[in-house]
Amino acid sequence: METACSLSASEGARIAGERLGQAIAAWEAVLGSRHVIREESQRRAAESATFFTRQSIPVILRPGSRVEVQEILRIANRFRVPVYTVSTGRNWGYGSRVPAADGCVLVELHRLNRIVSFDENLAYVTVEPGVTQRQLFTFLKENGSKLWMDATGASPDCSLIGNTVERGFGHTPYGDHFAHCCGLEVVLPDGEVARTGFAGWEGAHAAAVYRWGLGPSVDGLFTQSNLGIVTRMTVWLMPAPEYFQAFFFRCEERHGLGPLMDALRPLRLNGTLRSTVHVGNDYKVLAGIRQYPWEEAGGKTPLPEDVMARFRRQLQFGRWNGSGALYGTKAQVAEGRRLVRKALEGKVGRLQFLDEDTLHLAARFAKPYQWLTGWDLSRTLELARPVLGLMKGVPSDETLGSVYWRKRGPAPAQPDPDRDGCGLLWYSPVAPLEGRHVEQASGIASEVLLRHGFEPMISLSLVTERAVACVVSICYDRGEAGEDDRAMRCYDELGRRLTEAGYPPYRLGNQPIRGAGFDGLGERLKRVLDPGGVLSPGRYSRAG
Repeated sequence: METACSLSASEGARIAGERLGQAIAAWEAVLGSRHVIREESQRRAAESATFFTRQSIPVILRPGSRVEVQEILRIANRFRVPVYTVSTGRNWGYGSRVPAADGCVLVELHRLNRIVSFDENLAYVTVEPGVTQRQLFTFLKENGSKLWMDATGASPDCSLIGNTVERGFGHTPYGDHFAHCCGLEVVLPDGEVARTGFAGWEGAHAAAVYRWGLGPSVDGLFTQSNLGIVTRMTVWLMPAPEYFQAFFFRCEERHGLGPLMDALRPLRLNGTLRSTVHVGNDYKVLAGIRQYPWEEAGGKTPLPEDVMARFRRQLQFGRWNGSGALYGTKAQVAEGRRLVRKALEGKVGRLQFLDEDTLHLAARFAKPYQWLTGWDLSRTLELARPVLGLMKGVPSDETLGSVYWRKRGPAPAQPDPDRDGCGLLWYSPVAPLEGRHVEQASGIASEVLLRHGFEPMISLSLVTERAVACVVSICYDRGEAGEDDRAMRCYDELGRRLTEAGYPPYRLGNQPIRGAGFDGLGERLKRVLDPGGVLSPGRYSRAG
């Protein structure tokens, strides 16, 4: 019997190449040759992300059904060829479509794009992984539904399932996406199918409305893992409230973040604020309004503090800027508004409440207001309108503009950060919802990024009543020599410093897990469910 040790490198490569060729022939027989992509240009595009990667992709597979996904995995096991799955591949900042390990066949699931079932009364929809935010929003609108979906600030063409299995979050009371789903259909690494909760019981009427089923709940095993491919999921939808009102605030004080978090915590805990509250620093806000001010900064990076101070005054935003929303009856919203005002009194410099009517009124009088005050209110409204939409479950691509922050030319009408050489690395630590913890985590991020020459774009999301997800953006231009290396050094130090301080990330891209706190249970399960290691090797695995 041949072993890896007895084979030369060239002989091993030859055998691996033969296995791949046999697997490709088998896949073409199942999928048809048009869905087995060998063209170099398409493979190179899939190997590009918003940061430097060296992983190669020998072929791309595009199945159109769960049965074809099963066959892909059976063939992968037969010929011992690793495969790596993505939904729509718009995982920008976390690796896009690039596999975690070199030489993986890429499996794209965007052809599995059916809305399988929908129930207006029980407020749910069952979808496949190719169904996007845009597709579901359009479906609800065309059907005259009184239900809202929850949307992230990413591209409208991002996958609903893709974001949910990454445990992503949005803006409405249903913003914790994994907390509002059930009934997963999963293809296991050997090609067999598992269904979670009551979805595994034939004829169970509660399969789409009750998460737990009977016995151990295993849904979470298939999030942020390589233990299976989710090919179907039920997503719960939110009944549109009688009334909705957003609020926006800004904090002028450099050290005002801690008191602000401590003021918001009771409102989250007592249910006054039922949805995610987002707080962004001045760099995050400026990047949402415009690209890097090269002329004003004299070509220097990172952005000088005096230039930033000038923009804060000119555009009237603070060092920390937040948004949230109130949902319910008009009486409930009025009481929530009173409690928010009371809690934030003395903590913020400006607090504004806004709904569609006041937004329309403000737009009508933006010019007269500018003549009177010198404040270009129209710029603020441009920023507020898509945020207001997200709070009502309306997908938006407006936030993609910030990815082009350091690019010298304007963002194209059809943005594609991978294609356009945008540099973006996201690191997302989690902290308890206490001012001292949030200040420490954000302080570490600011110090590390500025020292490496990047603007510390920080957003803080109160994703639960007790925790804050801090998303740190490292934005740069990949076309500038040496920037990829500098950004990755910054990323590595940021991760090490935050983890050592007790703030590990809630999510990773195609990078390995680092840190002594990782217990490796998922890897133990991996050895049982995928002994051949064919499904997404390296994904959410410990660093070597």
